[in-house]
Amino acid sequence: MMLLGFMGSQEIVIILLVSLVFFVIPIIALVDILQSEFEGNNKLIWVLVILLTWFLGAILYYFIGRKQKIE
Repeated sequence: MMLLGFMGSQEIVIILLVSLVFFVIPIIALVDILQSEFEGNNKLIWVLVILLTWFLGAILYYFIGRKQKIE
């Protein structure tokens, strides 16, 4: 069955799942940042990086920023 003239229901489901992933990962990163302690202004910087670059900022935070948290 073709919806919208060119996409079937399978394509719409795939697009929705991919969109959900690209929306949820930055939200999880923001929650992790806000619940953690950082030295100086690192918390503010990471929040701004994620808000300005969204998915790329979240990936950078997971690889770089999590090591900067105060235990």
